[in-house]
Amino acid sequence: MQRSKKIEKKNDIRFYDGWSFAIVNGRLGEIHFIKSFGIWAHCYVKRNEFSKSEQKMIDADIKKCVFSYRKGYYYDKIRKIKYKVSSINKIFPDLKNKNRKFIHCRNYLDKTK
Repeated sequence: MQRSKKIEKKNDIRFYDGWSFAIVNGRLGEIHFIKSFGIWAHCYVKRNEFSKSEQKMIDADIKKCVFSYRKGYYYDKIRKIKYKVSSINKIFPDLKNKNRKFIHCRNYLDKTK
């Protein structure tokens, strides 16, 4: 009983739509999350690409967000929680529809001439 209560308290993390700076696999990166799915992607960035004010934001965010990513799971190293990455088809349902045609820039430009 006590163990399950501890787990419930640890899992009381709420994601909103957006992104944040984080340490992912020992490198600086941005994590992207959606309220209903949690973390769904990350990308690595270089610190020197950002201004001084953004570097202050980086310092504040990386104290709170340290993750490792492996085999479809994000592991939160601070809270010791494991998050499964959602399917890309759930996040972007329009990609699942094979009959939908995307407008390519070349085709669009050719039609407008």
